[in-house]
Amino acid sequence: MHTQSRVRTAVQGVAVAAAVAMLSVSMTPVAFAQQGRGGANGRGGTNQPAAKPDWPPTGPAPRTADGHPDLSGNWQPNAIRQNVDLVKAGVEVPLLPAAEKVYLDHKNNLSKDDPEARCLPPGVPRMNTTPYPWTYIQTPTLLAILYEGGAHVWRKVFLDGRKHDPAVEETWLGDSIGHWEGDTLVVETVGQNDITWLDEAGIPHSNQMKVTERISRPDFGHLTIENTIDDPKTFSKPWSFTTHPSLLKGELIEYICQENNRDVEHLIGK
Repeated sequence: MHTQSRVRTAVQGVAVAAAVAMLSVSMTPVAFAQQGRGGANGRGGTNQPAAKPDWPPTGPAPRTADGHPDLSGNWQPNAIRQNVDLVKAGVEVPLLPAAEKVYLDHKNNLSKDDPEARCLPPGVPRMNTTPYPWTYIQTPTLLAILYEGGAHVWRKVFLDGRKHDPAVEETWLGDSIGHWEGDTLVVETVGQNDITWLDEAGIPHSNQMKVTERISRPDFGHLTIENTIDDPKTFSKPWSFTTHPSLLKGELIEYICQENNRDVEHLIGK
């Protein structure tokens, strides 16, 4: 079966438990290799203590020549529950009444209109939960992000002190600028269209949404990304959720969502 039809199933309208189970057999080979072999008791189901995992690697986060944590590397999101259903994952989402109606329509119709199922970019912050790895390439003035999934897109986060580009409106990933607050990179994104959903369940947003990602590297093998959504046309107050990506054991692979996409024929709703 083609990678498209295996992996995309994980973000269809299924229960969280089913999505996680499907993910275990549909991840890229390099990502799947990191998930460990055998159960908690080790091979054969014995009661021997599990061996200490050798991945992700331990140790302090590397730093760049200017003293900031170096975020560069290949990362896997570890956030399938948030991608499938933020509310079921325990996130409080303060939807305004009109937005809640849209959200319930999406859910009740089995998420058949999810744009990501049609190979459209997931948008920010869903790029941080979509179950495909990405690469950070960090320089003093730019953080470039290359995504394996989400239509094979990329982002440029400008760190050179510029303001938002006023010409960037109604785009799929918006305009991103960042600055350092201690050891945390703060990235602000505006200018996205209102087509994308914030999860597969169907949380909507408007084109006035501002997303702030606070990215830190607490140790060599992990990131912490706190995603804050501020959209007064959709939510009664700003809200946030946090993901914990880990270092990928391997490289990104080619993934063409548009090729052999079998999702659409099954997305019929009720």
